[in-house]
Amino acid sequence: IVVGPEPPAWKGLNKPHRRDRRWATAWSPEQISHRLKVDFPDDESMRISHEAIYQSLFIQGRGALERELVTCLRTGRALRQPRARAQNRPQGHVTADVVFSERPTEAADRAVPGHWEGDLIIGTGRSAIGTIVERKSRSTLLVHLPRLQGWGESPPVKNGPALGGYGAIAMNAALIATMTQLPEQLRKTLTWDRGKELSAHAQFAFETGTKVFFADPHSPWQRPTNENTNGLLRQYFPKGTDLSRWSAEDLEAVALA
Repeated sequence: IVVGPEPPAWKGLNKPHRRDRRWATAWSPEQISHRLKVDFPDDESMRISHEAIYQSLFIQGRGALERELVTCLRTGRALRQPRARAQNRPQGHVTADVVFSERPTEAADRAVPGHWEGDLIIGTGRSAIGTIVERKSRSTLLVHLPRLQGWGESPPVKNGPALGGYGAIAMNAALIATMTQLPEQLRKTLTWDRGKELSAHAQFAFETGTKVFFADPHSPWQRPTNENTNGLLRQYFPKGTDLSRWSAEDLEAVALA
């Protein structure tokens, strides 16, 4: 059992997504909705969608939750509103042979295992955790990205080495170490976001035999399983916290959960 950190006392002032929150000890509305079908398989009156549960909790007229309930959310976001999209940046590492449209068709229907989706979840102080999810089984692997030696000892140097833990070199090494633990038949493709952290994807593909493809800009729905999993992982790793403090054993425990 992984108990998790002790959350701060609720005072009505602290923003829940800027502090550690209680690790998963309660049931989400979606879990409740599905559990009712298991506990009451023959009683059609015991059915409710997760959306109906959320709607019953929202403050009428505001479309938000009570602040005490916000601390129970995985994301800590009380309002339902899309965030402004980031400016598109040029990505020279994405060539014509690794764009999303070139991905094999067998990766789309989830019939064959071995096709993965991946991305980073970002924390404060250039900390991050790599997340990769298998499309068919939804098996999740978390990639430990500790900060490199020399981090915080001197001011960062422009165009200097990336010591935050998810530069291209460090990311490549950690991802190769994670993927090579899998059988070769389960390492077919990896669909990644357009981040520069995987700019050395050619070396990764050579070492692991896993062909890398990049999703189109501003198209998270091309990695739906990974996007959904990252949202669930925010229960354990809230935004605005330092993610480098969690050990590889902690990440393995969360991935198992």
